[in-house]
Amino acid sequence: MLNAGSTAWVLTSAALVMLMTPGLAFFYGGMVRSRSVLNMLMMNFMCLAIVSVLWCLYGFSLAFGNDLGGGLLGGFEYVGLGGLPTDPIGTDPDKIPILAFAMFQLMFAIITPALISGAVPERTKFWSWGIFVVLWSTIVYFPVAHWVFSFDGSTAETGGWIANSLGALDFAGGTAVHINAGAAGLALALVLGKRRGWPRDPGRPHSLPFVLLGASLLWFGWYGFNAGSSLGANQNAAIAFTTTTLATAAAVIGWLVVEQIRDGKPTTLGAASGAVAGLVAITPACAYVNPVGALAIGVIAGAVCALCVSIKFRLGFDDSLDVVAVHLVGGLIGTLLIGVFGTTSLNEASADGLLYGGGLGQLGIQAVAAFAVLAYSFVVTAIIALVIKVTIGFRVSAEDESTGIDESQHAESGYDYSGLSGGGNHSLLGAGATGSAQAATPREGAPR
Repeated sequence: MLNAGSTAWVLTSAALVMLMTPGLAFFYGGMVRSRSVLNMLMMNFMCLAIVSVLWCLYGFSLAFGNDLGGGLLGGFEYVGLGGLPTDPIGTDPDKIPILAFAMFQLMFAIITPALISGAVPERTKFWSWGIFVVLWSTIVYFPVAHWVFSFDGSTAETGGWIANSLGALDFAGGTAVHINAGAAGLALALVLGKRRGWPRDPGRPHSLPFVLLGASLLWFGWYGFNAGSSLGANQNAAIAFTTTTLATAAAVIGWLVVEQIRDGKPTTLGAASGAVAGLVAITPACAYVNPVGALAIGVIAGAVCALCVSIKFRLGFDDSLDVVAVHLVGGLIGTLLIGVFGTTSLNEASADGLLYGGGLGQLGIQAVAAFAVLAYSFVVTAIIALVIKVTIGFRVSAEDESTGIDESQHAESGYDYSGLSGGGNHSLLGAGATGSAQAATPREGAPR
């Protein structure tokens, strides 16, 4: 029997997760230079349009249709969102319509390629990015979502290998979303290459208020991301809501402490980045750890991710907005630490980790899932990016990159500077952008 309360919660959660993509656009958009902000916003916003169409045509079917064999890919019985079961899905008493589940999962499919865009801003052709989103969603995300999210007997008789055969725990997408996007971001940054002048001129965030607004919207929407993955108004939703709050708060503190020790001052950019790192890390573990475990995961993620932002300078790859340091590293931390802090005390579906007498077994299972997704995403993303690069081209011209790609790609600019003069009145947006740019000077080893 359909549960009205659980259906309402899942639909509300889907709307919260949808809001995360515009939130991500502001988070990323504030970190780029003012001459490229529109392109950054559009790279994220277009994921809403492109992936929604793909999800209806075949994406949901490939992710949640009956497995074609080996737990690798779903079938084609739900093409066009047709042929869906009429009976509610889920476990008693939290039965929901399959369309509610489909729309909830769509929002995960949308934000995952949007996360990748932070690795390659200020140099990417808009329509080449659109083609990349189509290919990457089809060849990488939909299969990986099947591996991780498709459980036997849920939307189909047989599901994916990570969820069922391997038995890895990932409550809300640490592997399918964050490790997947982080590995793809690394591959894409390597294929496209560095921005002109980087690292000598790493650029400055043009609007720190945008960054903090975006991080706050992400934190708000993440309650739908994590607590909504309970697929019901139930105990697991309450656990996930609690651990999401605590881990994120602890991660902010962990990141800022590292900044204070390393750089002498805590920054607004660091606080926003720390919050996102904590959200990423708690995602796979949110219903499998207790509140103290959530605090531990959060502070570890905040500190480690803050330290990892210097990796790109040392290794020489231009991951512009630290997708690798935050999403890949944060996703690995959260996925692996289930094997340390996991406990069945609150959720019998969890597994006891090392601290609760569970041994190394679950930690090994978590590692297999994490690195399988990492390897598949990195290799296939690199191939897709290389094909686009040698066919239609992936980067804008050197001239467009130097002058800013908003004008060349969209024939627009994010701010109207027509009112600016030597001592004259500033337009509201122009003054805000200029002030933010002057205040936000990047440091070696710190995120932009």
